[in-house]
Amino acid sequence: MKWTQIPLGPLQTNCYVVSDGNDCIIVDPGEEPQKIIQYIQTKKLKPLAILLTHAHFDHIGALDAIRDHYEVPAYLHEKEAKWLLDPALNGSLNWFPENPMRMKPADHIIANEQKLTIGGFTFDIFETPGHSPGSVSYFARDERLLFSGDVLFQGSVGRTDLIGGSEQVLLNSIDTKLLPLPDDTIVFPGHGPVTTILDEKNANPFLR
Repeated sequence: MKWTQIPLGPLQTNCYVVSDGNDCIIVDPGEEPQKIIQYIQTKKLKPLAILLTHAHFDHIGALDAIRDHYEVPAYLHEKEAKWLLDPALNGSLNWFPENPMRMKPADHIIANEQKLTIGGFTFDIFETPGHSPGSVSYFARDERLLFSGDVLFQGSVGRTDLIGGSEQVLLNSIDTKLLPLPDDTIVFPGHGPVTTILDEKNANPFLR
């Protein structure tokens, strides 16, 4: 399994294109759909699905453009199903009051922790609320790749001052769901550089 990090938009939100042969999964298409499409075309990849870690505006900005272009389904947790349609919930109303984001509903709703298989890709889905109520993390167990959204960053954790956020819930999510993963698990955060579970155990000041 290969991966590419593509920072997008004014907040440089990380979109990830994860590929296995010619097939790929797109994680958090936050903005600038043309950049995502160009990369996929250059690599001659075939998207199978879009995985959303959560529904804040900077993670969904290119969702419909990518979904329509490739005719692929999008996955999102049920607690944020309404956020795609509501600019006040997804935060775009505050950032872009003249052009708030209203996306089509997600094609597949994640209702609980489960194993998700799409083509040759298999992910364990962890419910990791705290940054937002429907935040999830996708873990490719065999490859030890974790897509954590805005839950865990290199040297930091997600903010908790937005709708449905809670510092206590966030730290509990990290402590019970993410830190028990193998130390060599590579963490792909929603912003900033990749890291590992071991590095965050040793050096993340928010987790001490």
